Amino acid sequence: MGSRAEIIGRIIETPECVAEGAEFLAAAEPRFAAALRMTGPLPLRRRSEGFEQLLAAIVSQQVSVAAADSIWGRIRTAGLNDPWMIGKADDSELRAVGLSRQKVRYARALAGARIDYDGLRDLPDEDVISILTSVQGIGRWTAEIYLMFSLGRADAFAAGDLALREAARILFETDDRPNDPQLRAMAEAWTPWRAVAARLLWAYYRVIKEREGIR
Repeated sequence: MGSRAEIIGRIIETPECVAEGAEFLAAAEPRFAAALRMTGPLPLRRRSEGFEQLLAAIVSQQVSVAAADSIWGRIRTAGLNDPWMIGKADDSELRAVGLSRQKVRYARALAGARIDYDGLRDLPDEDVISILTSVQGIGRWTAEIYLMFSLGRADAFAAGDLALREAARILFETDDRPNDPQLRAMAEAWTPWRAVAARLLWAYYRVIKEREGIR
């Protein structure tokens, strides 16, 4: 069995880690170098680990950022950002803070999953994805976002993200927006810093959309 570093790869912990990855990508791909000149330094975007982050991801599914923030605020005010409290609450209490019936089921599934969040830190990416996606309401995109920003995995990549796919289409001037498998294939060349490539593509997408007058 390999060492922990061999199993989980590089961990992004500081802005300097992101800058190192950006420098690698800019040297490897001229289009990334050009995008980086447009975006400037990339954000760290690290988040906390655990139940709250995944519950927040469930809350944000298929709603606007403003709506998700409002619902999340009500959840925290009610103290329902804890698995024990979710289990104790009845459906009417969960619905009262803004959760749909479907998301009530998802929140209960996550609360009852008994995930060893500390243990996830030492598992390979695909094992983490397998554990998280076994919970109703958590798909691969959510699991990969958790890998990238909660666990800091430098080579994780959420290829199903629509903004990433559109940014790649624009930056690499492809005829069509790459689908998930196509973007994963493109991203192989960005190893071992695919999570930084994602940060760069997201930042580039924001710059392009602002130039087009879209907010």
